Amino acid sequence: MLVLGVDPGSVCTGYGAVERQGDAFRLVSCGVIRLSSRQSIPERIKIIYDGLSEVIAECIPDRLAIETTYVNRNPQSALKLGQVRGAIVALAMNHGLGLREYAPREVKRVLTGKGNAGKERVAYMARHYLGIGTPLTPHDVTDALGIALCDMFSSGAPDGVSKGRSRSASSKGWSEFVKANPQRLM
Repeated sequence: MLVLGVDPGSVCTGYGAVERQGDAFRLVSCGVIRLSSRQSIPERIKIIYDGLSEVIAECIPDRLAIETTYVNRNPQSALKLGQVRGAIVALAMNHGLGLREYAPREVKRVLTGKGNAGKERVAYMARHYLGIGTPLTPHDVTDALGIALCDMFSSGAPDGVSKGRSRSASSKGWSEFVKANPQRLM
């Protein structure tokens, strides 16, 4: 199973492709698509769409996982991010990929055990699960890798559009989580 995680942004979009091999994870590709705030939103969306299309052609993922929109104080920023996310959703559908969406707090909770963990902790855990010793930058990349890993750790919902874990799956408690995920213990 190979998942392409995407951390969408209107100025910087991170991506990370992760392959699961049994209980191990392997980094396939990662990077960031940097844009200029001087470019129009349609120009930026095209660059993101084309850039991620190239990544999909190179990596051939089974699924794309994307972070959901978070509440933003600036309505214009939220609208721009929504347009970028829409383009990424269309990209996944155009390439016949399954699509899953995860809230930022869920990604943090799944990777670190705490929904309010900082970006540094998410970056550390992504590196830990992928067996990478050196730090990865920027956080857009490690956030995207975290999204891909979150998708792989989440319950086996069928491919297609889903919202990640259901409440019942995440409320079983730590004892069942530990039994079901011994590879995640440190």
